[in-house]
Amino acid sequence: MYIDLRSDTVTKPTQKMREAMANAEVGDDVYGEDPTVRELEEYAADLTGHEAALYVTSGTMGNIVSLLTHCKRGDGVIVGRRSHIYTHEGGGMATLGGIVPLVVGDNDGIPMQDEIKAACRPENVHFAPAVLLCLENTHNNCGGVAISVESFAKSVSAAREKGLAVHLDGARLFNAAAAWDVEIKAYSSVVDSVQLCLSKGLGAPMGSLICASKSFIHEARKWRKRVGGGLRQAGVVAAAGMIALQEMRLRIGEDHEKASLLAKTLEDGGLYVEPVSRRTNMVFLGLPEDGLSADELSWRCRARGVLFNASSEKRARLVTHYDVSFEDVGKAARIILEEAFH
Repeated sequence: MYIDLRSDTVTKPTQKMREAMANAEVGDDVYGEDPTVRELEEYAADLTGHEAALYVTSGTMGNIVSLLTHCKRGDGVIVGRRSHIYTHEGGGMATLGGIVPLVVGDNDGIPMQDEIKAACRPENVHFAPAVLLCLENTHNNCGGVAISVESFAKSVSAAREKGLAVHLDGARLFNAAAAWDVEIKAYSSVVDSVQLCLSKGLGAPMGSLICASKSFIHEARKWRKRVGGGLRQAGVVAAAGMIALQEMRLRIGEDHEKASLLAKTLEDGGLYVEPVSRRTNMVFLGLPEDGLSADELSWRCRARGVLFNASSEKRARLVTHYDVSFEDVGKAARIILEEAFH
């Protein structure tokens, strides 16, 4: 039995989710006839402070459908250099939309106001016009850091000054809200569109939601179809999504406690843990140059029942979630330390 710290996407549906899936009332969602999907979409819209929502298969689909809805070919989108949309979504904006990434720094988890404004160059036939700012909260590649409401609002304000729309990759927005003890509306209601993932730490087997205005969702539904994402009797999985939003989001702070325990134990044991201003459920290790590579450490720990991923030669990511107990965290930390200094 492995202690799986590779990602919070490895969580399995709870028994209550499985029962809800088995008993879900369903219909053809392409015709708008699946009552469970409609209930999920209405609930998500209300939760985020938007008029409507659209159920899609994944966070990546949620992001690309949102970008395709916001932009036309040749438009520019301001994205962080380390953002998931830019680094880990297969270049979808360029491949499918002919959208130009306008890359800015985001080492602290969010682009600064000056960089956002500088990326909005004057109207000129030579330049791809910036029309959209993409933000990410929590920010995966920056240690899973939760961006404060104040910092988030400043970046949104800079975009508004330049006439930009704003899309939020909120794959782990519930983690950000829990870390700052606020409702997700503090972030989601001030942007034009937000993507929420149901399978990252919330236990649902699949699915994400795009939340926005009714007119935006009307157009997004067309793009979902164009990229092959029309759904039929999706209520079977949407039922698990309802439990994710209604119940599982309320206990997500426990995962942050587990990550804090993991980070402290590893740091006390002599490993370098990347500091973050507001930790959520991720711990990034920086390994010594004269020691094991992250891959080597990962494989050694795998042989002893602990799974995690290398994110670069000397950097490893560990993610806590519902299916990892506090006892598991302590055992995993001990094994990692033993193998790192073996």
